[in-house]
Parts: sequence; C-alpha cells; structure tokens
Amino acid sequence: QVQLGESGGGLVQAGGSLRLSCAASAGTLSRYAVGWFRQAPGKEREFVGTIDSSTARTMLSDSVKGRFTISRDSATNTVYLQMNSLKVEDTAVYYCAAGWTMAWRKTNYPYWGQGTQVTVSV
Repeated sequence: QVQLGESGGGLVQAGGSLRLSCAASAGTLSRYAVGWFRQAPGKEREFVGTIDSSTARTMLSDSVKGRFTISRDSATNTVYLQMNSLKVEDTAVYYCAAGWTMAWRKTNYPYWGQGTQVTVSV
C-alpha cells in the first residue's frame, strides 16, 4: 500500500509553468506506475498522463502532449508533472494515483492523493 500527497499547485498566468510533485509518505512509489488526472468544476476526472514503474516510459493525453512531461525520482520517492505553456483550460484539481500498470483508466489506480488546485488566469 502507498499513501500519496500532491504539492506545487497554485495560480499562474496563461503561458506560464508549474511543476507538481507527487510524494509517497508511506510505501515505495518506485514500485508503482503513477498516473496524473485532473478534474475541472462540473466535469469528469480526466486522464493527463502516466509513467511506468520500471522503464520510466510515459504516456500523455493529446490535450497536454508537447506541453507537459512526467518524470520520477526514485531517490526521493517522488513523481513530477512539469506543466509548460499553461492554458486557461488547464485549470483543475490535479490528482496523482498509483497502480500496478500504466493505463489511462481511473480504475487502474487503487491509490489516490487528495489533489492540488491549479488555476491558470488570462
């Protein structure tokens, strides 16, 4: 089992950057694939991207491809979501989640963090 916590959210202007962190306070995050999801007000939680546990291969949604990257640091038990060229439509609560395989389905991930708010202004 693993306990997750996100940080790094905040308010940024369109075109700016933020880096979100997903840290494990219990358990070894490097054993898991880690997915990032986001949920805007009134919308379904949607897949942003994921990183494999062993190969560090990543998969990103089309809406963020070319702007967001995912990386992991096993030494610090942390996974990062680097977000560049942010758009107003990226505004959402961002969640990280851990599972045994990388996938876009939410149901693939049994462990979730509490989320961090990202707000992009014009």
